[in-house]
Amino acid sequence: MAISLLSHEVSDLCLGKPALRSLSISATISDALSVLKFTGENYISIWSCDHSDLLKIGNNCGKEEKCRCVGKICMVNIVCYLCKEENVSNPCLALKSPVSVLLPEGVSPGVIRHVEPHSSLLEVIDLIIEGGAQNLIVPLKTSSRKKLLSKSSFGPTHHSGHEFCWLTQEDVVRYLLNLIGLFSPTPFYSIESLDIIDPEILAVGYHDPASSAVTAISNALAQQTSVAVIDELGKLLGEISPLTLSNSEETVAAAITTLSAGDLMSYIDCGGPPSHLIKKVKTKLEERNLQGMLDLIQELSMSKSSSSSSQAFSSFWSSSSSSSSSSSSSSSDDECASTLLRSSSDSTPTRSNSMSSRCSRSSCYSARLVRRSEAIVCNRRSSLVAVMIQALAHRVNYVWVIEDDYTLVGIVTFSEMLKIFREHLNSI
Repeated sequence: MAISLLSHEVSDLCLGKPALRSLSISATISDALSVLKFTGENYISIWSCDHSDLLKIGNNCGKEEKCRCVGKICMVNIVCYLCKEENVSNPCLALKSPVSVLLPEGVSPGVIRHVEPHSSLLEVIDLIIEGGAQNLIVPLKTSSRKKLLSKSSFGPTHHSGHEFCWLTQEDVVRYLLNLIGLFSPTPFYSIESLDIIDPEILAVGYHDPASSAVTAISNALAQQTSVAVIDELGKLLGEISPLTLSNSEETVAAAITTLSAGDLMSYIDCGGPPSHLIKKVKTKLEERNLQGMLDLIQELSMSKSSSSSSQAFSSFWSSSSSSSSSSSSSSSDDECASTLLRSSSDSTPTRSNSMSSRCSRSSCYSARLVRRSEAIVCNRRSSLVAVMIQALAHRVNYVWVIEDDYTLVGIVTFSEMLKIFREHLNSI
């Protein structure tokens, strides 16, 4: 069976994968924002070509220039860009900038890699652990009819007559988990014994301004990790996760600009910001005369849908009243919000009132909640397979490693896990 693993191809991982939506490198940030919101996807791929005028029956694909994916962006890229000193006073103007400004300068060309469907699984793993690949672009076999049906003004899905999907590190790790027995006994060793705990982490103090963490947030996005929020003793209180921020709106830039790291955790927690923090953000924006950011939030709040959380958000930006927001449609979300209000005090929270008792997954989870600021943790003694399952269950590429007293030790990432599997395959 181990020998058969060596024959697995990248196409085996592409089954059921949707066609990748795209945006031209010539588009604006506002265009990217529209696509992200319309499609509901966390990322949008950026391509060197523009087929927006070729999405019609009978288009001459043979004359199209060769298309290459040159990068990817998400809401976090946009938020961090709006948080820059030169943009925070005029975010509407910043949104008119070309999307190319969101692509990091000097980024490794291997982060996005085009591969053929017949590439081996071993080649894919090598691209990740040696080439630093995060997304692998793979052409899909689709009929002409399906190509026509996939036509959309929000992110075309075909380039040079082809549709593509992309594979992530998560896809590869999930695939290997289904074959975990082939690697026995290695997956059952502790992460400490396998020496895959990375002590180099991104962190910010609970009372530090959230704006001081913008660079760390950008780096965490690039590294597919997160920013730990710690107390003065180095104990983990929570995190500011790019995954959580990617499911927020561009107006979270206002919260990052005005709140502390601890308050920001509460702001992005439990599916919607607490009303007292919404008011606090507005007050601080007014004090700093950041009218452009206020206008952006006002415009967005007025155009929101009529969901209960949106009504609560809008009420604080469309009126000068400081009355309480409308109640949530979910009793579990109410419990989450009230718990967060109690834990958001001027003093640094203890472990018991910051993470453990903030919102239990059973009592606070709802379909609207994608991630919360509660960090996913393990300890040194955790087995590799246990950490894999933990990360995959929460759709993250990492797990924090802590001591029994919650002192932060380091982080374990998918790329480090894959190195262990690659070493095992080398021995076959």
